[in-house]
Amino acid sequence: MKRGRNVNTMVAKRVRRIAFGILLVVLTVFLCITVWRVSHKYFLKKFHREERVSKLYDEWNAHNYEEVYRISEAILEKNFLQNAARTFHGYSSFLLAVSENDNAEYQNLLDEAIINLRIALQYAKDDVKPQIEYMLGRTYFYKDVVPVHSDFYKDKESESQHYYSDLAIKYLLASQEDGFEAKDTSEYLGLSYAALGETQKSIEAFAQALKYRESDTLLLSIAEQYCNASQGKTAKQYLKRADNLTKDEDIKLRCKFLLAQICMEEESFEEAEQVFLEIAENQELPGSARADAHYGLGVIYEKQKDLVKARYEWRYALNLNSNHKGSRLKMAEHN
Repeated sequence: MKRGRNVNTMVAKRVRRIAFGILLVVLTVFLCITVWRVSHKYFLKKFHREERVSKLYDEWNAHNYEEVYRISEAILEKNFLQNAARTFHGYSSFLLAVSENDNAEYQNLLDEAIINLRIALQYAKDDVKPQIEYMLGRTYFYKDVVPVHSDFYKDKESESQHYYSDLAIKYLLASQEDGFEAKDTSEYLGLSYAALGETQKSIEAFAQALKYRESDTLLLSIAEQYCNASQGKTAKQYLKRADNLTKDEDIKLRCKFLLAQICMEEESFEEAEQVFLEIAENQELPGSARADAHYGLGVIYEKQKDLVKARYEWRYALNLNSNHKGSRLKMAEHN
């Protein structure tokens, strides 16, 4: 009987060991399957994420900025801290803004670019940081870009305020200090300094910009700053270079108006009169430009004490542009 009980005990122990082994195998298989599924899902997500970030670079290199904007937005919805997507979203927002015709959408895209670039800057690696600073400086510069006013002799108090020029300068200078120098950085700095009335700094920045390229708009901007600095002779030299270089009729017109302004300040009234007459008699120019020229002629005749001719020119200007502010004020003054 005792031997039978021992046999039964051994069998029971063996069964328990087998059952435990089977359970252990089942648990091990279950654990392996679970780990495989989790890791597979993780690596699929990681691969998909890396694939999408890689897609950003492909679309960026293809200059497909709308697609860059869309993909980066989708990535950020799932991963707020994906800094490459954040950076690309800022870049694409800016580039879409500068090609936007609707002013409200233009400003919204620039605001979106600023928010994303400032966040990206906080987490950027050292080798990327200067480029983000440069793009942020450009974005702030464009926040102040407004349509050109048609009235050449506009009231100085009515000119647009430049609320973001100081921030544009801050980030553009930071990008230079951190070792990034784009070909247009100095030109943006020159325009931003000009907007703040810092004429000498503007001239110095424009001088640096000329080392990279000589353009009609750059030469005209330099002429404007020398005019502001009461250096008419130097301003005329740059105006001549701009006029010779450009094929843009609008730039040529701006050169003529600035030349006439300089001549007026130098009291070279005959030369100024010739420039204004050339503009006023050009029937191919828009009425607003010709109205400005007639207004300028009226100012010359006013200075020469010939109010009859002066009033005639101001009335002519109002016929061309009934809202011409300068002519309205002059007619009221000499009524």
